[in-house]
Amino acid sequence: MTTLLLIIHVIVCLMLIAIVLLQSGKGAELGAAFGGSSQTLFGSRGAATFLSKLTTIAAVVFMITSLTLAVVTAKGGSVVKKTPITEEQKSIPATSGPVQGGSTQPVQPSQQQTPQIPQQLPAK
Repeated sequence: MTTLLLIIHVIVCLMLIAIVLLQSGKGAELGAAFGGSSQTLFGSRGAATFLSKLTTIAAVVFMITSLTLAVVTAKGGSVVKKTPITEEQKSIPATSGPVQGGSTQPVQPSQQQTPQIPQQLPAK
């Protein structure tokens, strides 16, 4: 069920992208309106074109498949809870070699040095 829904979702997504790219933008009429365009600037456009109706239908189907996929995958539970942990995975293997990510080695407690106070020079 999820696989079929995902296939439909991807097909509708690609169709929606193609339909939107095929349409002419409203910005073209806006620029031409100041030069005496025959269409109104922000008024009614008249009857909707076939591509605008197809865009609406594809957008509705896209939203429905998105919501359905979200609900179906949420009912499946967490992936983390499904993964079994074996005894081999619980123990952390010891690594040999230098520690990655740092160039300085930590100071051992027996090697700690006491802070040195600098001696002041006598005043002249």
